[in-house]
Amino acid sequence: QKHLKLSFVSLLFCLHLQTLQCYGACVEVDSDTEAVVHEGFKLGCIFCKMRGEVQAMASVEWYFMAADETEYSLLYTYEDKAGNIMDPRFDFRLAWNGSKDTIDLQDGSIYILNVTYNDTGTYRCVFQRTLLYSNYRCQTNNSKTVQLHVVSKLTRGMASILSEIMMYVSIIGLQFWLVVEMIYCYRKIAAAGEEALRESAAEYLAIASESKDNCAAEQEAE
Repeated sequence: QKHLKLSFVSLLFCLHLQTLQCYGACVEVDSDTEAVVHEGFKLGCIFCKMRGEVQAMASVEWYFMAADETEYSLLYTYEDKAGNIMDPRFDFRLAWNGSKDTIDLQDGSIYILNVTYNDTGTYRCVFQRTLLYSNYRCQTNNSKTVQLHVVSKLTRGMASILSEIMMYVSIIGLQFWLVVEMIYCYRKIAAAGEEALRESAAEYLAIASESKDNCAAEQEAE
């Protein structure tokens, strides 16, 4: 029974470690594309490092092209833990919402305060990352584009509702599968323990029977 409890505790501990590792991973999530006028909105831009153990430093530049424009203009820059608003149309309305207290940026998101209809347009996020190896440096660049629409009231399409329902169904299904797997593993461990006990009992009886026969043979010889 002691060995069974230890095995079950070890199983739970391993599952807990796997859960922590999943939560600690960097995930590239696309930005929302619909903002409500006069409210705040987060422009998301995440670029994960392929090799997390390598030290790096990165800078982020945001560009903006309004709906009636044909070229991008520099909107915002962030480097060495400092951000600068470059487009006067967004003065006092932009704030850094990405990685904090580090030059090894992976989240380059920004936040727009008091959204206006004039903020409708295309936003481009450009990551410039330098990987710092022991003997050399490697420069990598990535970019993402966000097509922003400003509306008077947030609407949810059928596709969004269905995707949210499917997400909850998937979470419940995964939790049910995990419970089933734990029950199966526990029963398998318990069955193995019972089999070991039966084998030990049979071996003990065989040894006892053999000892009894030996003693009887010795008595007859005397």
